[in-house]
Amino acid sequence: MDAQKLLEQFLGSNALGNLGGQAQRMKDQVLGGQGSGAGLGGNLGALLGGQGAGLAAGGLLGVLLGSKSVRKMAGGMAAYGGAAALGALAFRAFQNWQAGQQAPAAPTATQADVPREGSPFLPRTASDGRPFALALLQSMIAAANSDGHIGPEEHKQIFEAVNRAGLDAEAKAFIFDALANPPTPLQIAAMANGPEQAAELYLAARLAIDPDLPAEKAFLQSLSQALNLQAGLVAHLEAQVAGA
Repeated sequence: MDAQKLLEQFLGSNALGNLGGQAQRMKDQVLGGQGSGAGLGGNLGALLGGQGAGLAAGGLLGVLLGSKSVRKMAGGMAAYGGAAALGALAFRAFQNWQAGQQAPAAPTATQADVPREGSPFLPRTASDGRPFALALLQSMIAAANSDGHIGPEEHKQIFEAVNRAGLDAEAKAFIFDALANPPTPLQIAAMANGPEQAAELYLAARLAIDPDLPAEKAFLQSLSQALNLQAGLVAHLEAQVAGA
């Protein structure tokens, strides 16, 4: 199973597979004075071909979340490039928090915050030794399941979408197992190898849902506690989501 390719298909982007290297080149251009320094929605959106709203709707996550959350994702995770952008958002949140800034007024992430290869904010593996992309997927799926809206009809649609995606047997098994047995907040937290990964797992869940229901809010609160994220850091992570 190619975990990065699965993440691409889950989000509906064909560009995510090489994002790490492309984002690094883009960062080098920005630092070299060739970029505008605008927010993540600018160059990272262009890096994905300017597809914006079509990404989530065309991916497996769009089928999983339903129309309301697809609109949320169109302006969230899918528009900013998956793991590399999560790393940038987490890095900026950490920097702002450690500097003692007030979350609502703190600066949001820019292309200059995209982590380099080898950075703890762009990890290859989770604490269990498996690709970190799979941990991000499990966190998103668990968040999508938190309101209990996925019924028999939704499962049928997801099954059909997974089959259309042409996933290999191992990738299909991973998706269906995660849907049938979504990890608990404690199980998600166990995948985190350090506070940087913990922050990114929280961001993945937070960007996957629009927490306007009690069950969703309770899930995110339980997840932040299980990940041992301090309240101040969570506030900065939320501010990055709002800014993105």
